[in-house]
Amino acid sequence: MSSPDTPSTPPRSIPGLASRGIQPRFSELVQDCRKLVMNRLAEHLAGVFGQVDDTLFECAEKAENNRLQTLFFDSMREIRKLRPQIERSYHQQIAQNFSDFLDGKLKAAVAPSAVDAEQLSLVQNEDYEESLQITNMVSRVKARCARPLYALEQRLALLNNGQKLVEDSNPFGPPAIASAFHLALAVHPLPLRIKIILYTLFDQHVMHSLDPLYDALNQRLIDAGILPNLKYNAQRNAASATPIPASAQQPGPTTSGNPASAQSSHSGSPQPGPAQSTSTSQPGPTPAAGQPPAAPADLNSPPPQDPAQLFGGLAALLSEHRERNVDAPLLGGTRSIASFAPRTATSTYSASELLNALSRLQQQSASDIGQRLQRPQAVEGLKADLQQQLEAHSQLPGQQKLSDQEADVIDLVGMLFDFILDDDNLPDACKTALSHLHTPYLKVALQDKALFTQHHHPARRLLNSMAQAGVLYGGEGDERGLLAKMHWVVERVIHGFAGDLLLFDSLHDEFNEFVATLQHKVELRERRAVEAAKGRDKLLGARQLAVDAINQALKGRELPAIIRNFLELTWTDVLVFVLLRHSERSSEWQRACEVAEQLAWSGTVLDDAGRTRLQGLRVGLLDELRKGLELLGGYHEDGIRRLLQDIVACQHAVQAKQPHLAAKLKASLKESPLGAMLGEDAALAASIQSNEVVSARAQVLIKELQKLEFGTWFEFVQGEETRTLKLSWFSPTTHNYMFVDHSGQRVAIKPIKQLASEMEQGRARIVPTESDSPLVDRALHAIYRVLQRITGRANEVGQGA
Repeated sequence: MSSPDTPSTPPRSIPGLASRGIQPRFSELVQDCRKLVMNRLAEHLAGVFGQVDDTLFECAEKAENNRLQTLFFDSMREIRKLRPQIERSYHQQIAQNFSDFLDGKLKAAVAPSAVDAEQLSLVQNEDYEESLQITNMVSRVKARCARPLYALEQRLALLNNGQKLVEDSNPFGPPAIASAFHLALAVHPLPLRIKIILYTLFDQHVMHSLDPLYDALNQRLIDAGILPNLKYNAQRNAASATPIPASAQQPGPTTSGNPASAQSSHSGSPQPGPAQSTSTSQPGPTPAAGQPPAAPADLNSPPPQDPAQLFGGLAALLSEHRERNVDAPLLGGTRSIASFAPRTATSTYSASELLNALSRLQQQSASDIGQRLQRPQAVEGLKADLQQQLEAHSQLPGQQKLSDQEADVIDLVGMLFDFILDDDNLPDACKTALSHLHTPYLKVALQDKALFTQHHHPARRLLNSMAQAGVLYGGEGDERGLLAKMHWVVERVIHGFAGDLLLFDSLHDEFNEFVATLQHKVELRERRAVEAAKGRDKLLGARQLAVDAINQALKGRELPAIIRNFLELTWTDVLVFVLLRHSERSSEWQRACEVAEQLAWSGTVLDDAGRTRLQGLRVGLLDELRKGLELLGGYHEDGIRRLLQDIVACQHAVQAKQPHLAAKLKASLKESPLGAMLGEDAALAASIQSNEVVSARAQVLIKELQKLEFGTWFEFVQGEETRTLKLSWFSPTTHNYMFVDHSGQRVAIKPIKQLASEMEQGRARIVPTESDSPLVDRALHAIYRVLQRITGRANEVGQGA
C-alpha cells in the first residue's frame, strides 16, 4: 500500500492554486494542506473501488432471482469502465471546492434536492434515497469529529483573512466530501440499488477515515503556529450545540488582531458531555450539570410518582448497590458496567472517550443491522463490547474506568432494555427489534438525563409508542407491516442519530401515522366482527324460540323417528326463518307453530274423532309443510314429494297401530342451512338452554362479568400457551361474550357461565390496568423495586420485584 501522503492515482494538479487571494506567508502551508487531503482521499477512494467487485459478487450470489443477479454482474462490468471518470470527477470537485474557498466563493454544500411528497415519482424517490444516504453519513462524521472539525474551521477562518466559515462551507468538511462523490455519480445512470452499495462502501472507506485526516490537518496548522492553544468548549443549551472557543493561554502573534482570535477571549464554559441536546423541547426538572438528582427522603417507601424524585432515588439505590457488591446482578441478571472495569483503575474516561466508544459500537451495528435485527441485543454483551472499546482505545490501558455517574446511567439504561427483553406484554419479535435501540439510547441518556424525568422527552415518547404498538398489534395476528415499520425506525435511529433529538420527534410522528392507519384497519375489522356476531346472536335467539316451540309440540309424545327428526332438524329451521322474516307476534309464526303441533299430534295413535279430524287437516297440513320446505331451499320437487309421502305413510302406519312399519320409514333430510349460517356458533345454542348449576364463586364472577365494559383485556391459558384477548361485545339476550385478538379478528365466543367457570379455575383472568402504562414508566418503577430488594430495603416495606 502506498504511504498516506503518496496517492496511488494522483489527481491532476491545478496550477497556481495556493496563490489565489491568500497571504504569501500562508501559500506554502495551504498547498501542503491541499496535498495532504487530496492524497489521503485518493487512497481511500481507491479502496472503495477495490471492494466493489467482491461486494457485487456477494450480492449476486444472494440474489432472490435471475434478474437481480444479472443486474449485479452487469454493474460490476459497468463500474469498472466508469471508475476512471468517477475518480477524475471526484478529485476535480474536491480541488474546485478548495479553489473556491481560497477565492472566497465557496458556499455551503448543497444536499440533493428534497422531495415534494405531493409530487412523488420514481426518480424523485431515488433522489430522496440518495439524499438520505448522504445526510446519514455526514451526520455520523459530524458527531464523531465535532472537536477536530470545530478546530479546523477556526484555523481555516484565520487563513481566510479572519472571515468565519459559514455552515458546511469547510472545503474539507464531511458535506463537501460526500457531496463531491454524489456529483461524481450523478452523471452516470446507475440503478439506485447499485448506488446505495457504492455509498455504503464510500462511507466505510472514506467517511470513516476522516478522523485521522482532520487530526493531521489540525496538527499541520498547529505546527505552523495557527491557533496552537485553541480549546474546544460547548455551551450547555438545550436548543443549540454551537461550540465556542476558549481563550488561548499565550496567544502568539499569528492570532492577534483577527476575528478568530477575538472570539477566543470567551472562556469558562464547562467541557461538553458526550453530545449536546439539540431538541427544542422545554427543559424539565433535570438536575443541573454535575449535581446529583434529588433522592426521596425515604428510600424504603414505594417508588415516588414525581419523575425527578424517582430518578434521584434510582441514582441513590444504584450507589448503594455499588458500595455493597458491585458484582451482584441487577435486573435481568446483568452485572453493573462498573464490574467490567480493571480493579486497578484509578483514573476515569473522559466524556468524549465514552461517546467515541459508543459511536464505534453504533457504526458496527449500522454495518450489518439487517442481520442483527434477527436476534436480540443482549445487555451484558453490549456492556462487554463497550468495555472492550474503551480499553482498546484507552490512553492508559488497565488504569481507567467510568465515572460513577456515567456507570449509573449505563446500568439504568441497561436495566430498561433488560425489562423490555423480559416484558411478557411484548411479542418476542418486537422485543428483539427494540433491543437494538440500546446503544443510541445510551448516547441519549448520557447527553440528556431528561430521558428519565420528562414524560414527553422525544426519545422516551418514541420508545413508548413503539412498545405500545407492539403490545396492541404485534401478536400472531400481526399485520406484518408493523414489525417491518419497527425495523425501519430502528435502522433510522442506528444510522441517523448523531446527537440531534429532533430525529426522534420526526420518527415518532411518522411511526404514529403508520399506527393510526393500522389502528383504523383493526377497528374496522373489529366492527365487522361485532356486526357478524350480532347477526349470529340474533339467529341464536330465534333458534332458541324455535327449539322451545318444537319442544312444546313434542312434550309428552312418543313419536316415530321420521316425524321427530323432521320436527327437530328441519321444521326448527323453518320456524327460525319465519321468525326472522316476520316476528314472534305475526300470524305466519303462529301458523308455523300450529303446523308443528298438528304434525306431532298426527304421529300419535288417535281415536275415531281424531282420525276423522286428521283426514280433514291432512291436505292443508301437507301444503304448509311444502311451503316450509320451499322456504328453506335445498329441496327439489321430487325430494319434497317423497318426504311428504313418507310422512303420510308414517301417519297411516301409526293409526293402523303398526309401529314397526312406521319405524322402518327413514327420511333423507338435508343438512341444516341454519347450521351452516351459524358455523362454529351452532354449538352455542345448547349452552343457552343449559341449566347447569354453578358454584357460589362462579355466581359472584357472573355478576362481575355483567358489569364489565367493552375493551377489557383477558388472558386465557391454553396448556402452556397464554393468549391475550379483548372483550369486544356481549349479548344481553344469549349472554355470550365475544373476544377479538390484537388485530381485531374474532377469536372466541364464550357463554357467560363458561367464562366464569374458566376464571374460577384460573384458566382466564382480567389483565390488570397497570399494564396499559407507558413502557418506560413501568420499567423505571420495576427497576426501583428491584434495586430496593437487592439493597435490602424491600424487606422493610414488604415489597418485591
